[in-house]
Amino acid sequence: MRGARAAFLASGALLFTAGVWGPATTSSRPTPPGTIPSRSGSAESPQPTPPPEPEVRALRRDLSGLLGGARARSAQWSVLVVSLDRGDTLFARNEALSVVPASNMKVVTVAAALHFLGSSFAYRTFLWGDGPTEEGHLRGDLILYGTGDPGISDRFFRTRTSVFEDLADQLAARGVRHIDGAIVGDGTYFSGPLLGPGWNPRDLNERFAAAVTGLSYNENIVMLRIAPSTRLGGAPTVETTPPGFPLELHNAAETVAGPPRPMLWLDRPTPTSQIRLHGEMTRGGPAIWRRLTVPDPPLFAARALLEVLESRGFRVGRGARSVRDAERSRITGGRAWAPGLAETEQPRLLASHTSPELIDYLKVINHESHNLFAESIFKTMGKVVMSQGSFVSGARAVRSFTTGEVGLGTHDVVAVDGSGLSRGNRSTAGGLVAVMLYLAHSPRWEAFLSTLPEAGTSSLRRMYRTRAAGNLRAKTGTIEGVSALTGVVAARNGERLVFSILSNGYRSTTAAKRVEDRIAVRLADFLRTPPEPQGS
Repeated sequence: MRGARAAFLASGALLFTAGVWGPATTSSRPTPPGTIPSRSGSAESPQPTPPPEPEVRALRRDLSGLLGGARARSAQWSVLVVSLDRGDTLFARNEALSVVPASNMKVVTVAAALHFLGSSFAYRTFLWGDGPTEEGHLRGDLILYGTGDPGISDRFFRTRTSVFEDLADQLAARGVRHIDGAIVGDGTYFSGPLLGPGWNPRDLNERFAAAVTGLSYNENIVMLRIAPSTRLGGAPTVETTPPGFPLELHNAAETVAGPPRPMLWLDRPTPTSQIRLHGEMTRGGPAIWRRLTVPDPPLFAARALLEVLESRGFRVGRGARSVRDAERSRITGGRAWAPGLAETEQPRLLASHTSPELIDYLKVINHESHNLFAESIFKTMGKVVMSQGSFVSGARAVRSFTTGEVGLGTHDVVAVDGSGLSRGNRSTAGGLVAVMLYLAHSPRWEAFLSTLPEAGTSSLRRMYRTRAAGNLRAKTGTIEGVSALTGVVAARNGERLVFSILSNGYRSTTAAKRVEDRIAVRLADFLRTPPEPQGS
């Protein structure tokens, strides 16, 4: 198949056939451009390429017009539309131009994850006892060790602490009621920087730029509730959800009488900096809610587990702490962390949790464009494929997929993170279409389709009351100056069209998305005469 995909990249055509929405099939490899096979399979004299059908010429004229407006001409566009069922290229504009893909990088991350990990892959989270258990006492630390699961929250469970409550029940069943040491959050299964290369420093307080470690909790986000004081001149109160999270906070704000409505500012230059609160709030006015990324996710998780244990009557001698350095980890830096050694080696396995299947996480990635889930899986691929759970190793794993499996050149997809948040990512429209075509001719196509948002629904609130609504499935992408849409849509006769639309430098991403929508709706309206049956 790699030769077939290489032929597509060279010629802009693939001679595959398929049933509607089912996996594509092929009876033979596409022939090189300009040749036809003889009965013996050898190439005969080159034949001229037939002219495009009138319907294809009309489509190309219309799409060129959409990209040729005065505002659109100021941007860089990389666009490709290929028929999955008939194999021909319907439209191409700079399809080999390498541009920033924004969250369309998630198309590649999800595809590589399905290839390397499989849709049924699941994460494990462990409780290890670093010491013997005597008369209900763990004579040492209780280590909460993660292997990359980003889903320990109320997204998949009844409450955000349900996983920790289950771990506490398992611990109690083993007769442990006292932890003489500390609750240690260990996120060292992943390595390297917690934040992606090239992430915008202005974004690092935002929920979409949370730190990525082997141990996560509540998607590594803390919610602040800032309320005015009940007395004039008093400092506003600050509470956290989850409760009790320690904040390094300098609160210089003041409660005043209103109106006019005063202004409040919350500043934190980096996720590890002190939070500065200044300005004014009106007495009797509403509270303000603000989400912030947590600077130390393993400590965040350890504190949450500590609170669960204490609420259930456990006693913990030394509070909670975290470990980030693998050499200081009793698990990562020890002989092994595998459960098979649990009864004979120290530390000993006391409890464990298994996550939902990976396919559920992949749907979160593409339906919600969730960066933490994407980056956790990106680092997981680095760990599984390259033996190191870092951004660098995740990038190497993805490159081995795009070049070794899909058959792309190294410039067609350049991944430095899994979410597309970094401007260091690069892709061509041809590269993204090739990834889609690879999936379409694999057993993973239906699983992949299930992760894509559907137009005209809550997951893709665009293209309502058009032929694309309830039909088109695609991943969006947006960062400053970048807009993208990559997916598949059924034309009026059911013919499936795979497309990628990437733009860089458009002054307004909103306007760029209007162009994307018009292209997508035109594809959904496309209709041409079915090909004559072979042998007729």
